[in-house]
Amino acid sequence: MNCKLSEIKLCDLIGLLMSIYFEICILKVESFLKMFSKLQDKDLLNPTPWWSLRFFHGMSLNVWLTLIREQGGSIPLSKWQLFVTVSIAAVVNSIANVICNIMFGKRLKETIPRPDPVFIIGHWRSGTTLLHELLSLDPQFCCPNTYQCFAPNHFLMSEKWLTKVLKKLITEYRPMDNVKHGWGRPQEDEFALLILGAPSPYRRIAFPATKSVRPSGLDLELLNEVDRTRWKKAVLHFMKMIHIRDSRRVVFKSPTHTARMKILLELFPDARFLHVVRNPLTVFPSTVRLWRVLHQVHALQIDNKEVLEPYILNTFEEMYAAFERDREKIPANRIHELRYEDLIDKPIETLELAYRELGLGDFSSVQQALGKEIENIKHFLVNSYPPDERIAKMVRSRWATFIERYGYADEVDARIGN
Repeated sequence: MNCKLSEIKLCDLIGLLMSIYFEICILKVESFLKMFSKLQDKDLLNPTPWWSLRFFHGMSLNVWLTLIREQGGSIPLSKWQLFVTVSIAAVVNSIANVICNIMFGKRLKETIPRPDPVFIIGHWRSGTTLLHELLSLDPQFCCPNTYQCFAPNHFLMSEKWLTKVLKKLITEYRPMDNVKHGWGRPQEDEFALLILGAPSPYRRIAFPATKSVRPSGLDLELLNEVDRTRWKKAVLHFMKMIHIRDSRRVVFKSPTHTARMKILLELFPDARFLHVVRNPLTVFPSTVRLWRVLHQVHALQIDNKEVLEPYILNTFEEMYAAFERDREKIPANRIHELRYEDLIDKPIETLELAYRELGLGDFSSVQQALGKEIENIKHFLVNSYPPDERIAKMVRSRWATFIERYGYADEVDARIGN
């Protein structure tokens, strides 16, 4: 008991000192920062100030330097302020990581997180974020929040203090849509894996101009054993960190996990998978916009955008080739699929069926909270995309198997006049 109390006191003291340091830094530069504005790309629905925090600011020094070294790309002058601030933050994170490991290392080794997680999967812009937000209303679940994914190595020590200070350096809404953004809101765990140094397609965000038109770190079966083991260790580490903070069942959400079901089931034998799909004619242009925004906001290079369309086409194909391969190994009661369109048209019925099929417990206990949230999201502004016959033909040709399987053929064919 005394050990735990001393841990808490030391944690609070360190957190207080860190928050004072950041508060002083912010007060010194805040008036200066407000003097500047940055031209925003038309893809950014909500402007992102150049001084706001990016996910790379959560990396430790060794992970950051490894990313820089492996990419080997040049950094234009306009991106040097990001490079410098991330490098400084990386030193602070490295120190915080060591302290947190000293304080919680023993508990991390002894922790066996149970029960196994629920994984929300599906391609980007298919409705995974909406599902994550809705399931976060269920009191039996916990969802990693933005700060925990931003600081996956030391949030046990720093979250209480730094989120109060750093709220000034995070935008209220995501730059690509009208989804609310904040340190305490549910977040995609792939960012945590990226910051922990695991193989991830999100590593390309830093250097989009020098990356391949094919994803790296998506289908883990394509990695060597060393990289696969490194990825597994990162997932387990983050899962243990979350479990120490909150022992409820975790709901993870990441489109990348769509290609990783087999390995995830090996790590978490009692896991559940909730797979959401959406009309590809909306998914494709929305994903193009997403990656453009990510590159503009987070990248250390100016993206020429020439490889983006083939990259998205190739990534979708790799993702669903892996998904179909792994699906055969997943017991029927561990995976449930739903369409985004059904989730919007009849949300309660769609979610109740998902709960029943996956054995997620008493749906009635969360139904009232879901009803209130659904009323709120009815007023949510969804990005719209004008008809584009070129895109429709390209998507119909490349993603034909998916389109046929999930019943989108008539809508796609109507767009191209078939």
